[in-house]
Amino acid sequence: MNLKMPLRFKESCFPKIKPPLDPSFLPACLWNRSFRQQVAKSASRVSVKIALEREAGSLSTWESNLLDSSAEEAKEANLFYVERIVKNLLWMRGGWRLFLKGPSEIIEPIALIYSQDGARAFDVDLMTRAYLRPFEKVVLTKEEDFPIAKEKTKPLGGHLDGYRLGFDLGASDWKVAALAEGEVLYTAEFPWSPSQAENPNYHFHHLQAALHLAAAHLPKVEAIGGSAAGIYINNEPRVASLFRRIPPGLFDREIRPLFHRLQNEWKVPLEVANDGEVAALAGCLVFKVNKILAISMGSSEAGGYVNQDGYITDWLNELAFAPVDYCSEAPVDEWSGDRGCGVQYFSQQAVFRLAKIAGLGLDETLPPTDRLKQIQTLLERGEEKARLIFETIGAYLGYAVAHYSDFYDLNHVFILGRVTSGEAGSIIAEMAQRVLHWEFPELSEKIKFHLPDERIRRLGQAVAAATLPLIAKKDLD
Repeated sequence: MNLKMPLRFKESCFPKIKPPLDPSFLPACLWNRSFRQQVAKSASRVSVKIALEREAGSLSTWESNLLDSSAEEAKEANLFYVERIVKNLLWMRGGWRLFLKGPSEIIEPIALIYSQDGARAFDVDLMTRAYLRPFEKVVLTKEEDFPIAKEKTKPLGGHLDGYRLGFDLGASDWKVAALAEGEVLYTAEFPWSPSQAENPNYHFHHLQAALHLAAAHLPKVEAIGGSAAGIYINNEPRVASLFRRIPPGLFDREIRPLFHRLQNEWKVPLEVANDGEVAALAGCLVFKVNKILAISMGSSEAGGYVNQDGYITDWLNELAFAPVDYCSEAPVDEWSGDRGCGVQYFSQQAVFRLAKIAGLGLDETLPPTDRLKQIQTLLERGEEKARLIFETIGAYLGYAVAHYSDFYDLNHVFILGRVTSGEAGSIIAEMAQRVLHWEFPELSEKIKFHLPDERIRRLGQAVAAATLPLIAKKDLD
């Protein structure tokens, strides 16, 4: 099904601060704001409600008003708005069951779009894999049948006692850390190519080697914590691009129990979390704040969120797949096939895409980490084309944070990852804050961007991950 964007809703969506290398960027937050303003002015409105159920009855709800769909253009606008909201909710909240209640001319097409044969078959498949059960849709007609929100939270890490190892598995490098009673004794990072490996032993042996390397700096190991890109539930990888070359059957046999196997070999508490969640933990540890959204810009975009109580939720926070650009010509995510998703705006992929637009010649034979270093070296030498890349990402970020604030209660945004290394991070953060100041003054007063120091930017997730497991206290009696 082809989703059309009515032209009249684009008129008030053009950003005041255009990304220098992407003048056609159409921020999701501005389109949504324009739509909601049109709805507020409308004499006739209808409501729509959405709910997503996760494990153990955990459930998130969302509702909004729509235009009266009697006019074709209004129907198209409603459908476009709701479909993009469902897409964002799926990847921010997650769920195996989708509840829909609203006008049949909107809800029925959405149910078809999010089916195994629909335009969002990728999303349906990954939700099925993430929750280990078929993705379901429930179309409701009665108000009393709509479910009640049930959000679950839990504390995350921050344990500094004992002798700990931490690791962070990215798509182009892995990092490892050793901590003794909260003091960082050792950190290191090494390149690897996990997404190209078809043998699960590649991943297991690299991780074992990293842990033994770090363990050599401690008198003993009492806990291991890990950060990794992808969806992790109960210490099991459910969906992760790190393992994308592993066939499904082999994935279930060898990759899903990978961290259980490690724990059995080390015989210590071991806990693994999504790298975005660990980034949020790092932000809490460094800045002593809550209501924080962490955005890690590495080989992809990772997200994590800590609420007002300092707890994490059971939400997915997979911002890489959440659309931030509604332009019909927005870049396509090579994995999902959808346009305008975060991975193309806040990652190494974004840097390389923008480098081509800027006409910045790179050595394409170099691995991604070295190409990124090449661009950041040019930035340090005053190359204007390199600066425009990170100013563009900063403008993207300002509008994306305004969009994210529709779904998260935010006071702080913590950005880290290899893309933010060196001067690039400051340029990105300053440009993002500028966007909020000029376009969203109410958010500018509320939301503050944070950058860690260089060591924490690149290695902080391995250190923070080490604090994840709780070491049981021994009975001294």
